[in-house]
Amino acid sequence: MRIKAAILFEQGKPRPYATSRPLVVEEVELEGPGPGEMLIEVAAAGLCHSDLSTIENQRPRPLPIVIGHEGAGIVREVGSGITDVKPDDHVVTVFAPSCGNCRYCVRGRPNICPTGNAFRQAGQLPTGARRLKRLDGTPINHNSGLSLYAQYAVVARRSAVKIGRDIPLDDAAIFGCAVMTGAGAVLNTAGLEAGEGIAVVGLGGVGMNALFAAVAAGAERIVAIDTNPQKLELAKQWGATDVFLAGNEDCAAQVRDATDGGLDTVIETAGTIPAMQLAIAITARGGSTISAGLPNVNASVSYLHASMVQEERSIRGSYMGSCVPERDLPRLLGLYRRGKLPVDKLKTSHITFDQINEGFDLLSDGSVLRQMLRPNA
Repeated sequence: MRIKAAILFEQGKPRPYATSRPLVVEEVELEGPGPGEMLIEVAAAGLCHSDLSTIENQRPRPLPIVIGHEGAGIVREVGSGITDVKPDDHVVTVFAPSCGNCRYCVRGRPNICPTGNAFRQAGQLPTGARRLKRLDGTPINHNSGLSLYAQYAVVARRSAVKIGRDIPLDDAAIFGCAVMTGAGAVLNTAGLEAGEGIAVVGLGGVGMNALFAAVAAGAERIVAIDTNPQKLELAKQWGATDVFLAGNEDCAAQVRDATDGGLDTVIETAGTIPAMQLAIAITARGGSTISAGLPNVNASVSYLHASMVQEERSIRGSYMGSCVPERDLPRLLGLYRRGKLPVDKLKTSHITFDQINEGFDLLSDGSVLRQMLRPNA
């Protein structure tokens, strides 16, 4: 079938993207689903910093590629071997597919499955297939086994979780990345308990979901930190007890002074080295610094090793919120239904293909939380 999709042909084009146009919208050919695959109509796909970092060439990808990894849609066709999902079912996509058989999957850590990651790096679906082509026959790579900046997508069964039809699909889409990554870092990786204190460094879509989860978990003190004063104001409205402007040179000292030496749990979601350095600096003795943000693949951060040992600090990564999607998405959607994860507040605007490059300018400026692409609008 022929569909419209946004294709990235070259990484690292300069801003403004409204001028350089890194994403080119054109008609492409999408093959139907093979065994273990299904065709979904993409209802909504979020503009996420991970997509921006791909455009910026922070993470090299095989080109050309249709990006987009956070979304939800409606199943339109299923391939052979799929019996638990049928046409017209609603699904949330999963950007880190897993094989289900390796030692990581069987231990409940499918988010770090190396088999799924290998297919992602190759620009393939987890089945090993590529289903996208330009009209001249040139193959197009898949992003995270999904490629959601398109009207339709063929995805593997393990790349989607069936959800109830009561969830608006443009809210459900945010659960595919921002919610799992942010809320999961708090609830799964950190295991935050009621009465504890936490700081969130970086208040984008992922960071705000970490904030929501901290409120839902009953944290006694929630410190929110960002370079954008408007986001700090929103954080106060949504449950932060303290806010600090990251651009201040003495921000770390201010946080430590206000919290008697720092927080026991600090979640970094900005994906920059300065943000990670700040997160480490405000972590209390015996505390944990957890990074859910992804910087440039070659970036590194330093810390005082003796201090980590003597003060029993820990530094951890959190990928996709340490989630098992089939287990955690229903739990997170349950919190949403009870008003505990109000992700609808994060939606800045709905956009069409014509606005997608301008949307990434706004995202790069840090002036928006979640813009939702409606590819079939």
